Amino acid sequence: MSLDKSLRRKSRLVRARNVYSREERILRLQAIERWDEGQSPIGLPKVRIVRTVAGRKKKKKTKDGED
Repeated sequence: MSLDKSLRRKSRLVRARNVYSREERILRLQAIERWDEGQSPIGLPKVRIVRTVAGRKKKKKTKDGED
């Protein structure tokens, strides 16, 4: 049984990827100053993908020191 289109999650295509495209890898290498202008785009070094993990929110303490 399949889901109706209206019930599918909207952020399905916005999930974390584990591979950058060549253009994204070049931009990342430029940001960390490992890319020289005129360098061949073939055989690029690996680029680590930084994943953000959503953690739990910390409870705010009141003035009395209670949670």
